[in-house]
Amino acid sequence: MDMRLNGKTAVVTGASRGIGLAIVSALTAEGMRVMAGARTVTPGLKETGAVAVPVDLSTPDGPALLVGAALAEFGEVDLLVNNVGGGDGGEGQTDGFLGFDDEQWRQAFDLNFLSAVRATRAALPSLLRSRGGIVNISSNGARMPHAGPVAYTTAKAALTAFGKALAEEFGPRGVRVNTVSPGPVRTAMWEDPAGYGAALARSMGLEHGQVLAQLPAWSGMTTGRLVEPAEVAALVVHLASPHAASVSGADYLIDGGAVKTV
Repeated sequence: MDMRLNGKTAVVTGASRGIGLAIVSALTAEGMRVMAGARTVTPGLKETGAVAVPVDLSTPDGPALLVGAALAEFGEVDLLVNNVGGGDGGEGQTDGFLGFDDEQWRQAFDLNFLSAVRATRAALPSLLRSRGGIVNISSNGARMPHAGPVAYTTAKAALTAFGKALAEEFGPRGVRVNTVSPGPVRTAMWEDPAGYGAALARSMGLEHGQVLAQLPAWSGMTTGRLVEPAEVAALVVHLASPHAASVSGADYLIDGGAVKTV
């Protein structure tokens, strides 16, 4: 299917690996010109053909620097994908609420929530002119906040609410805003030896591989496997395209059936 995105422009945050890299690859494959921001520009990101900018998106100025680079390169922006997130590594991530101090809460919100607020603020004037769209990458943990580190899932819940508010305010002015909420995805969060999955395994006294093998069942995923980054990217492409012109304010779960509520 022709997604009718050829020649349009996009900004993608957190683009160096995992879901972000898959999104950049999918958008460039559709002929979009992509400005991709990440703390580290990886070889994989370079290979996509996107214009890559090394930037710390957790800082107050980082998101605006990325959007400014896109405006200078492309003129206007048609799509903003607020994907950057994480911060689930490090000490205390499996210790529950009392394991998080103020600095960890601040870091979680700067990266997972305020980065999207700042990027959106910078991109909205152009998106209003182009009648473009925003896709926020949240998590099904926003609906099941017990299912991950509490600072991370709470920040994602804020991001999901933010998308709803934006859709209500700017939908009448031509900007569609939607949210994609994956469950466990085959990314570094779960697979990296320094990530949350490995820390969870240690806290349970299990091998990392054992946790990865059992994770779909523990999460209630009826598909029996982790979500692939390319599957999330395909949903983002659809939401960005004119084929989803009447989809606004939606929150799409892509979690293998883990969330059971209506």
